[in-house]
Amino acid sequence: MTRTTSHIRIDVDPANPGQYFACCGLLELASRLQAATGASGWFEDGAFCLATGLSLEELIGAVGRISLVQVDPDDGTASPILMKYAPEIGAPPVPGTDPFELLLNWWKSDDRAITDLKVWAGTMDSYRIARAMQSAIRDKQFFQPNLLDVGTIAYDPDEPTKKVEPYYFDARRAPNAHSRDVGFAPNDLGMTTTAYPAVEFLCFVGLQRTKPVPADPERPRIFRYHLWYQPLDALLLPAATAGLLPGQRGYEFESMFRTGQKKHKAFQAAMSKSVS
Repeated sequence: MTRTTSHIRIDVDPANPGQYFACCGLLELASRLQAATGASGWFEDGAFCLATGLSLEELIGAVGRISLVQVDPDDGTASPILMKYAPEIGAPPVPGTDPFELLLNWWKSDDRAITDLKVWAGTMDSYRIARAMQSAIRDKQFFQPNLLDVGTIAYDPDEPTKKVEPYYFDARRAPNAHSRDVGFAPNDLGMTTTAYPAVEFLCFVGLQRTKPVPADPERPRIFRYHLWYQPLDALLLPAATAGLLPGQRGYEFESMFRTGQKKHKAFQAAMSKSVS
């Protein structure tokens, strides 16, 4: 049976880099889940739009069914993570979706620009965080257009009473991350606060293909990205993000240090730049 193409609209703040790259991640997964028919995405009027054969509920439901495999079982902090979506793994697949595998390893690089995007460090277990964020978005409250604005406490799916802090891709976390903003550093005290799981998980995926561009070699940890306004498939995301298309609006943000040790980082809210 041929499925009708759906136009999904997701609420987005384009000045939140975590939300921007979450949209890239959602397009990446939609394209793989609909490999036979494809998917495309674009920005318009405070929203990210997807043309796909899946409804939003089907798409997010399928994302929640993806199996995550820690490639290096001895390295929870930096191990690559294999995403596997297939009928024989976990819950039954959503009808009309295609199996796929995607290796997430974008942070395994000595490139300074890449390491500046890796916001977690030390005792933060990347695999555990990914699973906790994915587990959270299985809740039906994330099957709505405002899924990127749903805030909640995330829990470890293996130990449901234990809270898990996010990566800090969502820019709403950054203002309260450093002692200069609130008088003390919640991170240094081990405090747990509200996370935005859809942003954190989908941004983590989106950065595999699509990364912001360093703004200036003399300004470390400052990056740019660009909105695009015509339907594009996932293969063209790097070009769109780099601002290589006409009529794009750019944004600039800092991947700031959020602890006194200057190891952990957080994406700050972006400033709008001129249209290219």
